Amino acid sequence: MSRVQLAINVTDVDAAVDFYERLFATPAAKRRPGYANFEIADPPMKLVLIEGDEGGTLNPLGVETTSAADVVAAEARLSDEGLETTGVDDTVCCYAEKTETWVTDPDGAKWEWYVKLGDADAMSLTVLTDGEGGACCAPTSEVAAPVTAPGAGPTCC
Repeated sequence: MSRVQLAINVTDVDAAVDFYERLFATPAAKRRPGYANFEIADPPMKLVLIEGDEGGTLNPLGVETTSAADVVAAEARLSDEGLETTGVDDTVCCYAEKTETWVTDPDGAKWEWYVKLGDADAMSLTVLTDGEGGACCAPTSEVAAPVTAPGAGPTCC
């Protein structure tokens, strides 16, 4: 089963976790410094909270799948539909090892189609900016300027 991922930048991750645990009656599934995520059953959603300076803004959106084959199939379907993707890549981002592909909507909203393969000790190894202050974890093939310090701005989940 796939589920939509919603990542939100927050200014105080502890306060945000308290709020969202009560809002969705679901405890955080993962907590790290400046980071939390929820696996919400109803409505089916992966909610990610990333602490930074700009609270209340959206981070890249996503669809979490259950297998790398789902990611490959989604990338093929998106490409067949004429949408430009980044191709399928393995990465470490938001304390997770992932297989992913990315697509950007006409207004610049980035969508990540991914499967979590395992936990990681780092927020990310490659954090890329879009040149306008936004940042996300993305395959190294994407053209962008690297941000090397985790927490140097909002990052994707």
